[in-house]
Amino acid sequence: MKNLMNASSPIVTFHDTRQFFDVSQHIEIVEDSVWLIHLKLRAAAGTQPPACRLEWSLPAIDIHSMWHPGSDRNKAFQIDWGEGFTSRSTSSAPVAALFNGEGRNRITFAFTDALNHLTVKAGIHEEDSTFLCSITLFEEPVLMKGEYEATLRIDQRDVPYYEALEEVVQWWARQPGMTPSPPPAEALDPVYSTWYAYHQDITADALEEQARLAKELGCDTIIVDDGWQTEDNSRGYAYTGDWEVCADKFPDMGAHVAAIQDLGMKYMLWYSVPFVGKHSKVWDQFADKLLGIDDNLNAGILDPRIPEVREYLIRVYEQAVTNWNIDGLKLDFVDSFRLTAGLPGVSAHGNGGDYASVPEAVDRLLSDVMGRLKALKPDILIEFRQTYIGPLMRTYGNMFRANDCPNDFIQNRVRTLDLRLLSGHTAVHSDMIMFNPQDTAENAAMQMIHVMFAVPQISVRLDRIGDRHLAMLRFWVGFCRDHRDVLLHGKLQPFHPELLYPIVTAISRNKTIIAVYSETVVELDHPSERLIIVNGTPGNRLYLRFSCSFPGSYAMEIKDCCGQTVRSQTVELNEGLQELVVPSAGVVGLVLNPLHIELA
Repeated sequence: MKNLMNASSPIVTFHDTRQFFDVSQHIEIVEDSVWLIHLKLRAAAGTQPPACRLEWSLPAIDIHSMWHPGSDRNKAFQIDWGEGFTSRSTSSAPVAALFNGEGRNRITFAFTDALNHLTVKAGIHEEDSTFLCSITLFEEPVLMKGEYEATLRIDQRDVPYYEALEEVVQWWARQPGMTPSPPPAEALDPVYSTWYAYHQDITADALEEQARLAKELGCDTIIVDDGWQTEDNSRGYAYTGDWEVCADKFPDMGAHVAAIQDLGMKYMLWYSVPFVGKHSKVWDQFADKLLGIDDNLNAGILDPRIPEVREYLIRVYEQAVTNWNIDGLKLDFVDSFRLTAGLPGVSAHGNGGDYASVPEAVDRLLSDVMGRLKALKPDILIEFRQTYIGPLMRTYGNMFRANDCPNDFIQNRVRTLDLRLLSGHTAVHSDMIMFNPQDTAENAAMQMIHVMFAVPQISVRLDRIGDRHLAMLRFWVGFCRDHRDVLLHGKLQPFHPELLYPIVTAISRNKTIIAVYSETVVELDHPSERLIIVNGTPGNRLYLRFSCSFPGSYAMEIKDCCGQTVRSQTVELNEGLQELVVPSAGVVGLVLNPLHIELA
């Protein structure tokens, strides 16, 4: 085991490998404090390798928190005897970062094998206050192909943690087979989603009216979720798998899609990819081609190792694009493609399969889905949901949505920012925004403000929320649209993950946008021609500390949660602490020597 702190060349220890593998490693120095450890494990083709572990350590010095793709609200240390977290193509990603209280990187490590099941740990070792870091391979059964190659990247530079993660994303994108699918421009447009507003109780007439109202708000895409394919509204999956339109709800699917597209909106349709319901017409066809059965869902999990399964699913999606002219698909539950205990682990050939590995078969399925759909529509929209958000998923899809957190804007904030840190130029979307229309417009606005560094998805019945809430949504959807050059494409700085990102900044050449989510002091170090600060707190005060005097006078305009101006004047931004009175869920805009000012 090698202590990495201040090490000139790290050495990774292998455990439980020597009797099975011929092991070699080569260390490449990328730059000071950045290393690539190239690994090769050789064994006879067709043999099943034992689990093995790569391990290294570093002292717990000036390290105060940990980030990984599934850390969610818990950025606490792991323990070395704990479970760590798992990664595979359809769940999480093999990367972790340890950083200090100022958000400075102390070690960020990542692995190139984003396909197969791995266990990743960076746990505190209480006996000597060190971190034991490890990646465990081959815990799920696989068959060797003669040689296994992968690279471990270790970064100990003293840089902001988010910059270390950004470079991991760029590094992954340069690996063979990991080139991200570029998102169509429409992937960055605000969305209306049917799920929280309607669940399965949807009809063509109702959705066409909601689409009209959503378009007026500034939404350019509708995602029609579960319910279009079944009369059953029990929230189960017993009737999935046929993917035939429920004629009572949608008498003419093609005409319905065209009616919404005529509004100037894109139309996306939901599919639960792995599920085949016990009450579906195709159940008998696929009952012996399953990875398992989930009795709670009343559905089986299709085995993607079987060509017939893959071809059936792809044909379903092709027919939807061809027959109904839909613009995209929301492909759900792909993380359910995994082995079930008691089923054959490494071979499906006896059941007509052409792959031994489930992850490799899923990779083939999703690659073929994207390839064949893009042949029909080059700008096809494909959405995946957290936690299937790793570097391989970026090659199959172009929209990542935060995992379900209805009505929870804090959770939505954390999840969208966690996603942004790993997604590069892939479009990151919020979980669907919902609120109780009896709540105040200020509280409802928090649902928008806390996800403003992602593409908002809205899921309320717009004809039932009242004029003030509708005005609030119109203002904030417009704000997200008008400033997405910075919100989505600027330099993102999400500070203090361990405190759930209380301040987030996005910067472009001449514009800075800051969202404040807790009552804290915002440090302003660099002058900007245009400065916009959003009050995402329940109070009506913002505290700003200027490290230097910003040049010239600024026109200041303060708006409330509905975009109504409450104050407008010229101010000087002097060095030191300043207090601004800004309504809760309001925004202050400061423009240097402007002719006029307009926030949204």
